[in-house]
Amino acid sequence: IITYDQALAISKDYRIYFQKSLAQKKAQDLEGAKSSLEECLKLKNDFDAAYNAMGIVQFSLGNFQEAKTNFEKFLTLSTKEETNKSVKKNLSITYYKLSIEEVTKGDTTKAFEYLNKSIEYDNYDATYLSMAKLYCAKGEWDKTIAASENALKYKSKITEGGPYYYIGKSYKGKDDIQKAKEMFEKAETDPAFQKTAEYELSQLK
Repeated sequence: IITYDQALAISKDYRIYFQKSLAQKKAQDLEGAKSSLEECLKLKNDFDAAYNAMGIVQFSLGNFQEAKTNFEKFLTLSTKEETNKSVKKNLSITYYKLSIEEVTKGDTTKAFEYLNKSIEYDNYDATYLSMAKLYCAKGEWDKTIAASENALKYKSKITEGGPYYYIGKSYKGKDDIQKAKEMFEKAETDPAFQKTAEYELSQLK
């Protein structure tokens, strides 16, 4: 980082600010990395890699709106297919994080808006699980089942108990007790959903 500062004392080059930001991020100095990227973008506002880097830094800081803005700006500038794919995955997760904030505020309409944007960019399993949970709370059983099935189809981070639990709740809501029982029994094998699934099974007897 000192080397980059020495170089910047000679020449205020956007590439040096960018390299300095990477070193700062590696050293866990996220605020410093953000400042360096801001200086970089002041000098070259169409530098695509800086927007991606800024998106990652803002995400790490928990600034999901700012992360979203920078990732989306990157996509308007970049022609790098592999990087674009990676940024779209990051955008999907960012929109998921934004939806969680809206659920916490009690705004499910905005939460759904963000969840739908999330799956436009990537089939993120946690997004589908959140959709299933919200649809279940609204008593929209077919949509709950569809979202849960997608969560299972694209499963990478989540466990299987959640989707099976919400499918079970849906079949219970549709008065298909046998299918509900089958799903709750599958959910019961997941420690995270064991107690809630056991409770639901006890209610079916």
